[in-house]
Amino acid sequence: MLKKLVGIALLCMPMFAFSQVASATRGGSLDLWVGAEYSNFKPDFGFNRLSGITVLGDLNNIVLHNLGAEGEARWLHFNQYQGETQANYLIGPRYRFFYFRKASFYGKFLMGGGFMNFPAEAGSGSYFAYAPGATVEYRLSHHWAARGDYEYQFWPAAPGLAFTFPKPSSGLTPNGFSVGVSYRIF
Repeated sequence: MLKKLVGIALLCMPMFAFSQVASATRGGSLDLWVGAEYSNFKPDFGFNRLSGITVLGDLNNIVLHNLGAEGEARWLHFNQYQGETQANYLIGPRYRFFYFRKASFYGKFLMGGGFMNFPAEAGSGSYFAYAPGATVEYRLSHHWAARGDYEYQFWPAAPGLAFTFPKPSSGLTPNGFSVGVSYRIF
């Protein structure tokens, strides 16, 4: 009986050795990237441009191959005009619509909160924000990527220009560019 079991096991060894799929040997296709960017934005309130730091995380290939999620925290505290600052915390889906060699092009739609200190101590506020945008990533190596990003944010409940002029508010539409690097954790 023992000889038969050993014989069956030896006959099945080649089948067991080749039964593992290739993707299981490489790991799953889920990617987690974290990064930092330098951001320069027009705050849509005043004439200056605010700059600051962005910290981000990207989770790629969640359900579909090109679908992922992005979360970012941006603090625009440099180049202030009379104490004006902005910060936002956004999260949402992103989709890779094109790639060529080491470059990937993404469209995204993020939602979350925007926080603003208005110039000259005119007050501060926190508002719902949503932001369509686009990202270009260039893979430098297996773990590193350079990236450029553009966002056009909408803050519909913010006071906008009605804060300084007696007319109905149209909200704020900050927009700007970011450049930075990201690192692949897994």
